[in-house]
Amino acid sequence: MDLFIQLSLTGLTNGAILALAALGFVLIYKSSDVLNFAQGEFLLVGAYVIYAMIAQFGLHWTIGMALTILVSIGVGVTVERLVLRPMIGEPIISVIMVTIGLSSLLKAIVSTIWGNQPKAFPPFIPSQPVRVFGATVGLDRLWAIVIAILMLGLFNFFFRRSKEGIAMRAVADDQQAALSMGISVKKIFAWAWSIAATTAAIGGALVANIVGVGPELAGFGLRVFPVVILGGLDSIPGAIIGGVIIGLLEAYTGGYIGQGLNQVLPFIVLIVILMIRPYGLFGQEIIERV
Repeated sequence: MDLFIQLSLTGLTNGAILALAALGFVLIYKSSDVLNFAQGEFLLVGAYVIYAMIAQFGLHWTIGMALTILVSIGVGVTVERLVLRPMIGEPIISVIMVTIGLSSLLKAIVSTIWGNQPKAFPPFIPSQPVRVFGATVGLDRLWAIVIAILMLGLFNFFFRRSKEGIAMRAVADDQQAALSMGISVKKIFAWAWSIAATTAAIGGALVANIVGVGPELAGFGLRVFPVVILGGLDSIPGAIIGGVIIGLLEAYTGGYIGQGLNQVLPFIVLIVILMIRPYGLFGQEIIERV
């Protein structure tokens, strides 16, 4: 029972962080129909930027986190403006290849600045072990779950109540109708990419606090794809639920069956979902008639 609780909390931690990164992926797809294969690299950049702010520049973690978010917004806007906007109207495969190239570019930039060796991260969240229902877990994992839930709740409120969030939902539903209502679709695209980079950066900061920083964090972001396929490419609730499911499956597989298979399991789930329900658990099923 202790092992089950420990694995459950580990899975919920990973799932909540994956849900944050998947949220940005879904936003970009809903607003612009772009599959962003660089979402994992946004997480990687966020982790290294907050590492630089806290460990290298010696800033307090609150200031470091605020600056990391600002840098992430700048990265998102720059990518949308200089890389994706010129691709409007181009074939979808061309846009996909651009995001794949962008992921390689971001990894190369991180490698050039910080190198390829993993680095210890000065934790800004307490990590001492605590007892939960008889199991021993790190306090940083519990805080990561709480922070991720709060951020997801905040973004949900933003999408439902704020003027910009409602505009984003309108663009996601029908770009032409949104244009006719005076909504700037290009501005919404910039908002979507900024939020995607921000959510990934926050996820990267939480991961870095737990395991440190290193090039392998981009692989953590790669697990976003099974999450969004499972939940649905255009479903925000699906991204959250998909993140929790994938996180728990990985933890239970690694704890009860063995390490190694848990790294493969998300992509097995991806293949199965694509075979039996291509639109995911909560994705919108679109039927095209010829």
